[in-house]
Amino acid sequence: MINVLMIEDDPDFAQLLSEYLAQFNIKITNFENPRLALETGIQNYDCLILDLTLPQIDGLEICKEIRQKSHIPIIISSARGDLSDKVVGLQIGADDYLPKPYDPKEMYARIISLIRRAKRIDKQNSTENLNSVFKIDEKKHEITYNNQVLTLTPAEYEILEYLIQQNGYSISREQLVNRCKNLKDKDSKSLDVIIGRLRVKIGDSSKSPKHIFSVRGIGYKLIG
Repeated sequence: MINVLMIEDDPDFAQLLSEYLAQFNIKITNFENPRLALETGIQNYDCLILDLTLPQIDGLEICKEIRQKSHIPIIISSARGDLSDKVVGLQIGADDYLPKPYDPKEMYARIISLIRRAKRIDKQNSTENLNSVFKIDEKKHEITYNNQVLTLTPAEYEILEYLIQQNGYSISREQLVNRCKNLKDKDSKSLDVIIGRLRVKIGDSSKSPKHIFSVRGIGYKLIG
């Protein structure tokens, strides 16, 4: 069974979608209060369907908060048709954006597609990490490069950890900045400074990089 967490303040809409998806062995657990949803433990779910118009808090803030804590696939489901909402949602970590109203069949297809992609990435990353020159020890809060422990500031650790976890994939500047809780100045210049320091510590070069690459118009990616 696929377990889907839904944060939606329209219980009738949530019930309608839940009944449709049940025939495909997909169980939806809906919360109208986003804070209660977060307390349940996101790690117990395979996917999140997130509304933007929520009581007391904007759904984009919830999206940002969840993405800082979890890699769960996020589908924003909203009647807000402003292009800026869609752009910001994707920039801060949502994986898909489905405007209301929509056919439940489309939501089903998107859930299956996202979960399939997430499992493929997890499998690929687990294989790649066996041969990676970078190793993360979450318990010790350490990262090694070629079996040597790197001396990192908290902000450097957060940025490098995320790049390693997304090995081979381009990450937007916005995602990296939002991911980093210890980044004092939430701007691109501060991110560039940290990337520069990381390159020095692993002997990398911006002109002919081996591991940390600048992706024009997007951000950065790590290969290693």
